[in-house]
Amino acid sequence: MHLTIIGCGDAFGSGGRYNTCFMLETAKATLLVDCGASSMTALNAQRIDTNRIDAVVLSHLHGDHFGGLPFLLLHAQFLAKREKPLTIAGPPGTRERVDTLLEACFPKSKTGIKWRFDWQVVEIAVGVETDILGHSVLSAEVIHQSGAPSTGLRIGDGENTFAYSGDTEWTDALIGIARDADLFICECYAFAGSKMTGHMSWEILKGRLGELRAKRTMITHMNDTMLARTDEARAVGVLVAEDGLTMVV
Repeated sequence: MHLTIIGCGDAFGSGGRYNTCFMLETAKATLLVDCGASSMTALNAQRIDTNRIDAVVLSHLHGDHFGGLPFLLLHAQFLAKREKPLTIAGPPGTRERVDTLLEACFPKSKTGIKWRFDWQVVEIAVGVETDILGHSVLSAEVIHQSGAPSTGLRIGDGENTFAYSGDTEWTDALIGIARDADLFICECYAFAGSKMTGHMSWEILKGRLGELRAKRTMITHMNDTMLARTDEARAVGVLVAEDGLTMVV
């Protein structure tokens, strides 16, 4: 399993970073985990052939995590001339929200286009292991208001496990998501803040690292206060996400 960080920024692009988008390549398929609004630009900046992407797996339905889908789909239709199918998988409510987003961004794009490739939306029931192109995907609900369940994800290819918190404040659900994962990527929006709503701070996370029991932990989705203090995370062995970073999971 090979990871490329397409984008690891917060909703506002703090530090000039692109919205959240991780690319996982396995022997079975190539998956995007989240596809934030700026992801198409980020994919182009890294010269990624989007026809390699087989599926997009969404943690939750905020624009900085799924808002890039209309651009990805229409790029596939008109520029990449995609022919192979594409699967979009996300929490309950994803199908309706994707249709609504497409219509809002590009009216009649869903009904007025004869699509040259097949694409489908699969809704992942929270807590139910779901097969996505030969990958085991398990979600757990976390604490982050998004109009539908916001989830953390575990994705396995039979050999390695990638885990991701999605956006959330601390919840014990993260312990199960992270346990024994080869890599756990956790949002860490701010450096300090013990009572943040819907987001994590380093002040909270650092005291919980021992509970996570992942083989490696990486922080992402950082605002300027955390970006200025990433040395404190590195000092205790936590990895720090960077746009364009590649690694073996």
